[in-house]
Amino acid sequence: MRVTARAKINWVLDITGQRPDGYHLMDMLMQPITLADTLHLTEADDIMLSVTAAPEIASDLLPPGESNLVWRAAALLKSYTGVNRGVHISLEKNIPMGAGLGGGSADAAAALVGLNRLWDLSLSPEVLASLALKLGADVPFFLSGRLSRVQGIGEDVRVVSKGPKWNAVIIQPCPGLSTREMFERFSESEGIARPDVESLEQILAQEDLSVLPIHPGNVLEIVSCALQPEIGQAAGFLVRNGAVCAQMSGSGSAVFGIFQSAKDAESAAQAARERWSTVCVCQTCDEALLLH
Repeated sequence: MRVTARAKINWVLDITGQRPDGYHLMDMLMQPITLADTLHLTEADDIMLSVTAAPEIASDLLPPGESNLVWRAAALLKSYTGVNRGVHISLEKNIPMGAGLGGGSADAAAALVGLNRLWDLSLSPEVLASLALKLGADVPFFLSGRLSRVQGIGEDVRVVSKGPKWNAVIIQPCPGLSTREMFERFSESEGIARPDVESLEQILAQEDLSVLPIHPGNVLEIVSCALQPEIGQAAGFLVRNGAVCAQMSGSGSAVFGIFQSAKDAESAAQAARERWSTVCVCQTCDEALLLH
């Protein structure tokens, strides 16, 4: 079995509060993009994982063995169901690490969905979502597979629509940032403008590129740019090279730009590759996981 695990972008990322246990409460608009990893699943006696990475991926950052979210997803599913089966998962990485594109979370969701079928478990979407949240805040979103509003600590996922299919350029201008550090820096910041989530939700649902804001709103971008100015420089580069909008995804370090046409996107990507090594052209889409 083969599962395509697509990355995501954050159209909006707002932090609305913090629980007593330290978890931050979020309000986000997220959508899959066609940039993807691939998982190959075959029956085995135990859980085994092998990983290969595209040349531009910093493979030394890939969590090995049992610390990898894919392995943990398989182990969690096996423990929850008591199934006496194993799997060899071959993971092909194309989504940059530490980019805020949800690569690890997408892979974990793909493992849950793929193994639910491979092991004939017939678990409901609700059960899979509860298991997904144990693996990470972004994992439940990838089970929804479409443009979604995600709130709480990631458990409240509401599909908005299929979402627009627009041309995008992704740049990772610097190494990945610590998500924990970015949240801590945000907590210490004051006067950060809050995004208008409701308005952008309507714009995206109507697929109206003409009124898309230049910077839809990510409250972590200002603190990430303070630590890594190249993030802001990459977003500015995309706008100067024709992007309708550009901003950081997640807690960084990748930025995305949205373009009117595939030709415009490819032209901007070619220019970006003269400065940065991790640049890709893709599209926003309406399906996060594909089972083959």
